[in-house]
Amino acid sequence: MRAPTALHALNPLDGRRLVCPYCYSGFTERLIRFRCTGRPGPGGRVCAPVEDTAVRTHLGRRELLPPVFGADGRRALAVCPECSSTTGKQVCATCHAQLPVNFGRTRSRLIALVGARDAGKTVFMTVLIHELMNRVGARFGASVGGSDDHTRHRFRADYETPLYEEERLLGATRRTGTTREPLVFRFTAPRRGLTGRRPRHTLLSFFDTAGEDLTSEESVEANLRYLNNADGVILLLDPLQMEGARRLAPAGTRMPAPGRNAGRPLDMLGRVTDLLLKRSGAAGRLIRVPMAVCLTKIDALHGQLDAGSPLHRPQPGEPFFDDSDSQDVHAQVQQLLHRWDGGGIDGHVRNHYRNARYFGVSALGCAPDDGNRVRGGVRPYRVADPFLWMLGEFGVVPSREGP
Repeated sequence: MRAPTALHALNPLDGRRLVCPYCYSGFTERLIRFRCTGRPGPGGRVCAPVEDTAVRTHLGRRELLPPVFGADGRRALAVCPECSSTTGKQVCATCHAQLPVNFGRTRSRLIALVGARDAGKTVFMTVLIHELMNRVGARFGASVGGSDDHTRHRFRADYETPLYEEERLLGATRRTGTTREPLVFRFTAPRRGLTGRRPRHTLLSFFDTAGEDLTSEESVEANLRYLNNADGVILLLDPLQMEGARRLAPAGTRMPAPGRNAGRPLDMLGRVTDLLLKRSGAAGRLIRVPMAVCLTKIDALHGQLDAGSPLHRPQPGEPFFDDSDSQDVHAQVQQLLHRWDGGGIDGHVRNHYRNARYFGVSALGCAPDDGNRVRGGVRPYRVADPFLWMLGEFGVVPSREGP
């Protein structure tokens, strides 16, 4: 039987903890707060906007907003005690981010995306979400979109447009000295029930953290909350940081800077494991949170793969996660890890994780040129596989053996 995840509860009215998809703080539904509309109440009184210090502290945004007040968060509406206007704007009890519609009645899946600075996390996340909105969404009959205006605008302006329209490589992830806000999306797929076809909504929260953010005591404390509440972890490892793979890369391949301890794949995997071992109930047991270990930039090493390698296959196109194909890829990547890294990563994963799967992906499909331009456009390879595996583990998409 599949182990329960941190947010497996379907009915928040039973008092179980919810987790904010923006700051990852936990609270019960009753503690959800409300933000005044800022419009005149029945008597004409208006609440003046103020700088919300919680938004500034937790999300890094300085904004003048109507005040937040406490009420019974289990109710959809509340009356502002200052101006008597009625509001339905529910916000997180900690960071005061406006919560998605029907939060608490919609499954939430918080996915931490972790990797060293040169592993290509930001590009991977951008291409993954673009694929979910387009080809992968069509494959599963699903629709994917930002769950709030801030995510919709930020993803389009800061991620999708530079990469897909301007063919420009995105900048590296900033370190935790400056707060980064997760991107929160709604994945809606059809399901059939006794009463007919109904939509099934799942909130997906992506937090992009740099491997260097897990090195100092201050940054570890900041990231612990995110990893402690994550339903799944996608760990990106750059094979070109492994000595065995570097020696096999074709001449002219762009190489990450060698010798940076913060970027060594095994060291970074160890730091992530240390944080996950601090989760409640993890001591003395294999870590239960699903761990997708992805070798990125696999296109740079395609020439080193056997002709029959599953990493030469196209991504499956059926409306389910093909577990037999994924197992083939897992076995191939496992062999590559032993060949390129000496088996250190595989040994660590087998001795610490109950539910881990290996993947080989390429977000761009080719190396950018010397000017960091993606000439000819993005041609992703299997970039959605680790995410679909997790959705299959969560029961969000069907998963079965392929033909």
